[in-house]
Amino acid sequence: MRRAGFILLVMALAACDPSQVADKIGRRTADTVVRPIVADYVPGGQAETATRCIVDNANAEDVKALALDVGVGAGSRTVANVLRIAGQPGPAACLAAAGISGLGG
Repeated sequence: MRRAGFILLVMALAACDPSQVADKIGRRTADTVVRPIVADYVPGGQAETATRCIVDNANAEDVKALALDVGVGAGSRTVANVLRIAGQPGPAACLAAAGISGLGG
C-alpha cells in the first residue's frame, strides 16, 4: 500500500509543470517580503488580504524582483517596488474590491 502511494506521488510530481512550480515558489517567497511592508500601511486585518492582492496579481518579473529581497530588511527600494506593484491595474482592482486603501496609486 505504501509503495502505491509513493508511485502516485512520483507520478503527480512528474506531471507538474516546472514553470508553475517555480512561479508558486517565487510567489510564496514574495509573500514574505510583501507582508511586513503592507502591515505598515494598512490595519492588521487587511494586511493578509492586501498581500494576497499584490502577490497574486503581480507579473512574473515583479515576483522575481520581490523574491530577491527575501531575508533582507525592506529598504526604500523594496517598499517603493511593493507600492508600485500595488498601484498596477490588477492589484489595484483587487485592493479596491476588498475596500483597502492606502497602498499604490
